[in-house]
Amino acid sequence: MTDHSDKIVFRIIAIALIAAAGVLSANKAVNGQVTAAVSSTQQQNVGPIRSTPAYAEVILRKTELEADLISYTDDYTESNPKVIDARYELAVLTKDLDRLYGVKPTEMSRLTEAVGKLIVKRAELAVDLNRLLRTYSEDHPQVKRAKRKVEVYDKALKEILG
Repeated sequence: MTDHSDKIVFRIIAIALIAAAGVLSANKAVNGQVTAAVSSTQQQNVGPIRSTPAYAEVILRKTELEADLISYTDDYTESNPKVIDARYELAVLTKDLDRLYGVKPTEMSRLTEAVGKLIVKRAELAVDLNRLLRTYSEDHPQVKRAKRKVEVYDKALKEILG
């Protein structure tokens, strides 16, 4: 095999390992081994939340980003815009996952696939806004437009999740 095909095989294996780690991590949480970041009142609700379509949608995107980061770090430095954007989106999604953990068990029916897609799309728009803010001032028309888009998604999520 060539160096290029070796690199491709390595990336595929890395993606599979990340996905497997995510499954193992989810299984541990379902079995009651919840991370310390979740408050004690939320710990009782984490297992059922992890079985919702919204959670699955967000975890899917988060896993894709983690896999992308592995491949990016092979080719780029930490200051590369691709790496910065991926890390920023991961941070936004992690914050949103914590928000999902706060949903009461009686309101779990709200955590549909559509909500997961809203969260993922809003994270993508937040990355776009962050990228624009690294280049332009807050008064720039593109920045204002991007902020309004993020606000629309924020409003929709707030309406659904409270």
